[in-house]
Amino acid sequence: MRRRDLIILVFNTAVTWQLSARTQRAQAQLPKKPMIGVLSPFIDADSTFLRDVRDSLADRGLREGKEIGIEYRSAEGRIDRLPLLADEFVRLKVAIIVTASAPAIRFVQRATQTVPIVMAQVGDAADQGFVANLAHPGRNITGTSWFEPELSAKRLELLKEALPETARVAILREASAGAASVTAVQTAARRLGILASVFEVREPDEFPTALSAMADAGVQGVEILEGLMISNSVHLLVALAKGHRFATIFADSSFVEAGGLMSYGPDLSEIYRRTAEIIEKILKGALPGDIPVEQPTKFAFAINLKTAKALGLTIPPPLVMRADFVIE
Repeated sequence: MRRRDLIILVFNTAVTWQLSARTQRAQAQLPKKPMIGVLSPFIDADSTFLRDVRDSLADRGLREGKEIGIEYRSAEGRIDRLPLLADEFVRLKVAIIVTASAPAIRFVQRATQTVPIVMAQVGDAADQGFVANLAHPGRNITGTSWFEPELSAKRLELLKEALPETARVAILREASAGAASVTAVQTAARRLGILASVFEVREPDEFPTALSAMADAGVQGVEILEGLMISNSVHLLVALAKGHRFATIFADSSFVEAGGLMSYGPDLSEIYRRTAEIIEKILKGALPGDIPVEQPTKFAFAINLKTAKALGLTIPPPLVMRADFVIE
């Protein structure tokens, strides 16, 4: 090799090395995208939880792969998997953990007292002990929550309005849930002149037995209260209610979309919009314990008139006019 060629080769190698070193230093100086851990307690096939969280964040300019990263884990409806997944997020050192339902929130709180926790979908956060109070949640948690007892009472009122002759109803609840919603429904039942009988389940396998017992009791309507096990049993519960020809009201519209008669609950699009706002505040430096828990201001009432017809029911037109979502 000639001396001139050797000098050129050495020069080019040095320049390449310098450019590579500068590139590596520049990349090292770039701020890392904050990683959001999304923990779903739901069954993926029946849930839009990840999509709702991702879309709401994108609407605020927090796009996955650009401004933020998202690590997603699903328990696929198995409560026993939640502790392991919560611990995994802590090991991954995510910036924030977003989750929904009382069991999932409880396990995430046990896993960490430092990683910010955002509740995306749960009732009665203060009564369940997740936060000190709604105005000042304290510790490392905040999010959105609603007063489930009030909604439970409202559902019974709507069921009575849909079926004015109703005198006996069944209330289905998860045995591990708090008593506040049942108490509120029973109070509303007395006011409406309805006899309300409570049926409890501990496992999904108990749903058929519970609804058969309701049929034996001669109930005319059923209210199914909010709960994770119930949320993960949409199609089963709708099929059982149809099989027994029960006029049933549920806690959210996914049941009506699956063929249930009616539902009433928080507008989940508003819930996720507010969840994204809270995540953005935390990423900008706000402490979760200083961010008030948001409460929904919009509620959705849904009716499935196709199901009503199959059950031989006529829903009063004024009630249909008030519905936010109607399946003809």
